[in-house]
Amino acid sequence: MKNIVETAMDAGSFKTLVSAVKAAGLADTLSGPGPFTVFAPNDAAFSKIPKRQLDDLLKDPKRLRSVLTYHVVNGRISSSDVSKMHSARTVQGQDLSIDSSRGVMISDARVIQKDIRCSNGVIHVIDKVLMPM
Repeated sequence: MKNIVETAMDAGSFKTLVSAVKAAGLADTLSGPGPFTVFAPNDAAFSKIPKRQLDDLLKDPKRLRSVLTYHVVNGRISSSDVSKMHSARTVQGQDLSIDSSRGVMISDARVIQKDIRCSNGVIHVIDKVLMPM
């Protein structure tokens, strides 16, 4: 079984996320033992960010790291566990709100694919890039 970074690279739909993880210096961490739960925006989610804003973010490693770690929770949290939660503390330090009343929403992003198992955690694909306060 592959780790989170290898799984994202092989999927082919996380090119922007993988580039951002590398630019922020998080590839080694997310390839490490974990376990981590990643609410992973796919390329379509990143494409919703205006190009100039995304380019600026990718050039600012500190801010980029904050945005990316806002998508990561310590531990391996399956979709059945996520659906029972109301919030989750991110590696970044802030909480994500979780609402399972109409499908699973992580803040204002919808989970569109769940439970992609990795050797060091799990990926749940979301349709929007989350921005910390």
